[in-house]
Amino acid sequence: MMEMNVKPEELAWNDQGLIPAIVQDYYSKKTLMMAWMNRESLEISIREKMTCFYSRSRRTLWRKGETSGNRQHIVSVSADCDRDTLLIEVIKDGPACHTGAESCFFEPVFQNEEIGPFSYEGLYEMLKGRKTQPKEGSYTTYLFEKGLDKILKKVGEECTEVIIAAAKKDKEETVYEIADLCYHVMVLMAEAGISVEDVTKELAGRHVVDHKVKQEYMK
Repeated sequence: MMEMNVKPEELAWNDQGLIPAIVQDYYSKKTLMMAWMNRESLEISIREKMTCFYSRSRRTLWRKGETSGNRQHIVSVSADCDRDTLLIEVIKDGPACHTGAESCFFEPVFQNEEIGPFSYEGLYEMLKGRKTQPKEGSYTTYLFEKGLDKILKKVGEECTEVIIAAAKKDKEETVYEIADLCYHVMVLMAEAGISVEDVTKELAGRHVVDHKVKQEYMK
């Protein structure tokens, strides 16, 4: 069994012997779901390195994905400062929600319009939407309509712009050009069917990037 800094008996279980567990995607850090655990389900989860929860309605243990196949491989389990809530980072095999959604949290209740949330995942989904549902006057739609050659040309142009700005040591301009490059690269990703998660997994798999780069230069 994996060594724990906080032992199960040191957690603040509620009167029913349960503790809430928030499940988070290891790569994107997106909140996937919330479920309950008892002492046994926590021990099973740690032993099997797969999430196992306790159903309050059925009063029984259930392993995530045992029927759907959408299992969750545990990376880490942490307790909050009061030790009455768990945060579980996982690598998922499929959607977390029984509806087929990636996350169980998709019903908007409130959004502060003065603060526009940004994420690479959100940008990527918007780009895919412009491809499948073209919007008149949209620059992104224009790129998809022109096709791969045009997208590749723009990526090349933006690479050059980044180099020029960086060579001038102009931080503000360099940030601006890097943002342009990131956008066009993500258009390319959407065109090629490469997701943000695909790239994140590739980077996460390179445990020591500098070491890998050094090996490439030594070939």
